[in-house]
Amino acid sequence: MLVLKLLICVVFALVLLAPLPGTRQDLAAAAALAQVGTQLPPHSGDLGQEHQQRNEAERKRREEQQKKLNQERQAELKRDTDKLLLLATQLKQAVDKSNENTLSLDVIRKAGEIEKLSKSVREKMRGWN
Repeated sequence: MLVLKLLICVVFALVLLAPLPGTRQDLAAAAALAQVGTQLPPHSGDLGQEHQQRNEAERKRREEQQKKLNQERQAELKRDTDKLLLLATQLKQAVDKSNENTLSLDVIRKAGEIEKLSKSVREKMRGWN
């Protein structure tokens, strides 16, 4: 409570001691402020330009990162589709060697690998969009 009263007294004193508009004190204070303003370097434009440059650099970094990720994804897709082709060819050869009464475990395993790999390729393609 004491702090609040003290704060009110300080504010009241500042209001009473403030120069009235158009008085000598007011004009001297304005001149002093104008002189201080001319001595300080202008920062507002520099800060805006620095901010803009940082944003531009961040945007370029994100674009490069996205480009790199897309290239990696494309390489993975190519590798996976090549493997799919190989597995499908091996599956066809295994099925051609079998007859209607035999079905090897290798054929079932290859079909499962093809299924997993095709799902992976599909998910990578969906993530691309």
